[in-house]
Amino acid sequence: MLLTISVSAQEKKVAHTSLELYKEIELADSILFQAFNRQDMITFKAMFTEDLEWFQDNGGLIPYKTIFENFGNTFKNENKLSRVLVRGSLEVHPLKDYGAIQIGSHQFRHFENGKEEVGTFKFLMIWNKKDGNWKISRVVSYDH
Repeated sequence: MLLTISVSAQEKKVAHTSLELYKEIELADSILFQAFNRQDMITFKAMFTEDLEWFQDNGGLIPYKTIFENFGNTFKNENKLSRVLVRGSLEVHPLKDYGAIQIGSHQFRHFENGKEEVGTFKFLMIWNKKDGNWKISRVVSYDH
């Protein structure tokens, strides 16, 4: 007996990412992490919504207040923590009537005990565009 199975491939329906949207998120990411690298808490914090949800694989859901207390402490530290987006890792996807999804990998560097430590991690950010301004409302930081 010969059994024949017919499989039809479903059409992949993916929203198109315009070059304009890609460039807007790339620029917003750059502004965010220039502020981070300069330890400019005012500019950095202003790039997040007040209903921010931050999920980290090894920390779970981190409350808004704790996030910025942690960053404040990090900025006071003299270990010179800095972040660079991994070249070629940036993905941007439109999010209908809300903003965009940003996915990528980034590298953090700092000096500890006289030597440079480097870690590469993955992230997903949900950006909300309101009144022409981009702010991050959700962060998922993983692969630590």
